Amino acid sequence: MFDHVKFGVSDYAASKAFFLEALAPLGVTVISEGAPAYGVELGVPGGKASLCLYQTEEKPAHLHLAFAAENRQQVEAFYRAALEAGGKDNGAPGLRPQYHANYYAAFVIGPDGHNIEVVCQRGAES
Repeated sequence: MFDHVKFGVSDYAASKAFFLEALAPLGVTVISEGAPAYGVELGVPGGKASLCLYQTEEKPAHLHLAFAAENRQQVEAFYRAALEAGGKDNGAPGLRPQYHANYYAAFVIGPDGHNIEVVCQRGAES
């Protein structure tokens, strides 16, 4: 849905490592990178959207970032990888019928307190 999202982080190295490890199950890698003040662009090679992080001393408001998964296994792999990368649980993988019948998501809190979600909105067969 978006072209790119760019936001500042308090610890560039930790945030870069966290997002790379947590989103690896979705195929996310480094697309380009400059100095920490400019930042890093993360995405799926050949994809249309990217996530950009840069070092800042500002205290940004917490964000809720939701990434699309192709299937429920990617949601579960994200959750495990994100916790291993230092994320904090904010909702284990599972259905969220309050959104709709096939909304399968997991949530973690990243290094700067951002709520990171991966969601598959397809049926169980995907």
